Amino acid sequence: MRILLLQNDLRACEGLSRYLRSRGHQVWESTRPDEVRAQWATLNPDLVFLDLHFPGEAWLEMLRFLRQEHPQVRVILTSRHPDLQREMQARAYGVGNFLRHPFTPRWIELALRRAEGVGATTQPSARLVQTQLRTGVRIPVRLKIILPYLILAFLFTLAAAYIVTRVVFESVQERFYNQLISTAQQAQNWLVGEEDRLLGTLRLVANSEGVATALEDNDAEALRLRVLPLAINADEQIIALVNPQGVATLVLYRPEGSPAGLYQAVREDSTFQQADFVQKVLQGVVDAQGDKFAGTLVTPWGHYFFVSGPVFSAANQRVGAVVVGKSLPSLAREMREDLFGEITFYDFNGQPLSTTFYEATPTLSLTLDQVAQVLVNQEQQTLTRTLDLGNLIYGEILRPWKARGGVDQGLIGIALPQAFVIRASQATRLQVMGLVIAAILLVVLIGVYLANRITQPLAQLVQASTQVAQGNLELKVNLPGDDELAVLGHAFNAMVAGLQEGSIYRDLLGRTVSPEVREQLRQTFASGSLRLEGQEAVATVLMTDIRGFTTLSEQVEPARVLAWLNEYFDRLVPIIVEEGGVVNKFDGDALLAFFGILPRILSPKKSALAACRAAARMLLALEELNTARTARGDPPLITGIGINTGVVIAGGLGARDRLHYTIIGDTVNTTQRIEALTRDLIEGSGVLVSHTTYTALAEQTRAFEWQPLGRHQVRGKQEPIEIYRLLPKPLSADTPGLTL
Repeated sequence: MRILLLQNDLRACEGLSRYLRSRGHQVWESTRPDEVRAQWATLNPDLVFLDLHFPGEAWLEMLRFLRQEHPQVRVILTSRHPDLQREMQARAYGVGNFLRHPFTPRWIELALRRAEGVGATTQPSARLVQTQLRTGVRIPVRLKIILPYLILAFLFTLAAAYIVTRVVFESVQERFYNQLISTAQQAQNWLVGEEDRLLGTLRLVANSEGVATALEDNDAEALRLRVLPLAINADEQIIALVNPQGVATLVLYRPEGSPAGLYQAVREDSTFQQADFVQKVLQGVVDAQGDKFAGTLVTPWGHYFFVSGPVFSAANQRVGAVVVGKSLPSLAREMREDLFGEITFYDFNGQPLSTTFYEATPTLSLTLDQVAQVLVNQEQQTLTRTLDLGNLIYGEILRPWKARGGVDQGLIGIALPQAFVIRASQATRLQVMGLVIAAILLVVLIGVYLANRITQPLAQLVQASTQVAQGNLELKVNLPGDDELAVLGHAFNAMVAGLQEGSIYRDLLGRTVSPEVREQLRQTFASGSLRLEGQEAVATVLMTDIRGFTTLSEQVEPARVLAWLNEYFDRLVPIIVEEGGVVNKFDGDALLAFFGILPRILSPKKSALAACRAAARMLLALEELNTARTARGDPPLITGIGINTGVVIAGGLGARDRLHYTIIGDTVNTTQRIEALTRDLIEGSGVLVSHTTYTALAEQTRAFEWQPLGRHQVRGKQEPIEIYRLLPKPLSADTPGLTL
């Protein structure tokens, strides 16, 4: 992009300029808004970083120039410290994208993304956006502390192991058992690979042209002609084609020890009729692994391990199953050749089914307890045993023999011959002492370094926290990195920004509005829809005053007067808030509230109705309060309430560092005069309403009882004003127009 940095102090934004140029942007810098306007056609920037701290109105004139003559140019306002008045003025022109010093890459990117997005006027509060909390931790502090010590511990352990092996002896017994475990794992992987190979042949047979048709027609000869070449090429020991009744239409098998390619055929064989893994295929069972199953079976031709899968016709109908297998002796023999270990397959009774030992001696058999231990604790521990077979002693590890789907087929034992090697040498005391001293010094140095890296940013946070506790909300901390300390620094900045924003709204409205109104007001300020420099609006003003309270307060002690007022306002203020009003200020025993401006502008009819509803409810609340006060011996608080509707000026009133959102105008003064008339026109507590409010109510006047009191002259008005007394009546749910 073409970017213009219009800053009062170019030195303060050197980092910002370098970062933007490093990202490939064209950057111009200037401290003279008038020169920029004169050369605008030459520069023609896409984005302007405008400093809020230009003296006088130079920044505002530049902002007005940008928004009125070049609205397509995006604007980011920069500042070194909070300036509420100027920020609110900027929002009045629809600019709400702020970037606060220090200009870190993260905050710059956030501002750029907002500038490239939906526009500044729809963005949330600048402080909240700039200090959006980071929750992700790339490199935890725990890892930063632990990892170096882990490395040191590892190195120290290696050194200690080296010393021990040079002083004493090292046995290869542990190595032997590690190798035994590794060989057992390789054996299981080998079985999985062999099972996958058998499945490959199964798929080849099942998908071969003509196999499904021949099986469906129960044509054994056609099956033989199509399957025999596949069996020879794959060098399979046995392949069977089974019809839906479980009868093998054709079985091709190669007898154990016969040459390759020499197969015998068996037709109409019922060997597989009761096999569970075949019946599941014929019944269409599908598990998490699919529609293929595995298992072992004793056949007339030997003990085999099989895989089975369905055969589908051209119409996608299951017409039977393919069974491919390999004998257990062949499995054990090939595993021995690949893994260099003795292999034994056991059944669930612990009896050997096949072994590569020269003979299955009685010592190979397992007890039922050993079988149970292997099957029950297969995930927690491994069972090993020692076999004494003649001149050699073997170590055997026992594992469950699992087939497809995790089904146990029995047990498998992998045995290796044991051998022991002892190696020993001498190590000098100097070597031992030198290694220990070096390791200790290294640990101390790294510990000191890490302690400094952690405590320095913490000390910065402590210092900043102390300043915040003393009331300084104009600071931020900059903790680089991607660990918890950086997140903590970012959270600290968010906290300070929240305190800044909270102080702003406390100054504006105090605690006299509901949380909902306060949140809507915050959003209205953030969007630029509500301004503080003053805006004209039609609103309804309500004012109350306790009659004769000054005389009453002179007769009792001040603490009791304060308690009376708190009790009094506790009854009235919630009613105003519930009806959507804002209590603007308290002046002794008087109260000023307005309706129809915050949190949004309402029509005069709605604001008048809300004020009258509130006044009617306040009369009832006062009656209950005075009843309770009379019962305990306190004097009643006779209250006059005045209501008037008209044009007011609403905005921020005060100094630069202390603003109060309020309303002023003739409507407010007239309301006070109307409230003063209650002393002459009403004996007890009562409500007087101006003719403008009565007229604004329109058809809503029927919600109340009215007593016309005629025209009365009030101070500050040349013409008399017409006054009505509001007499509340019970409000029914079906009275039209009572819901705001």
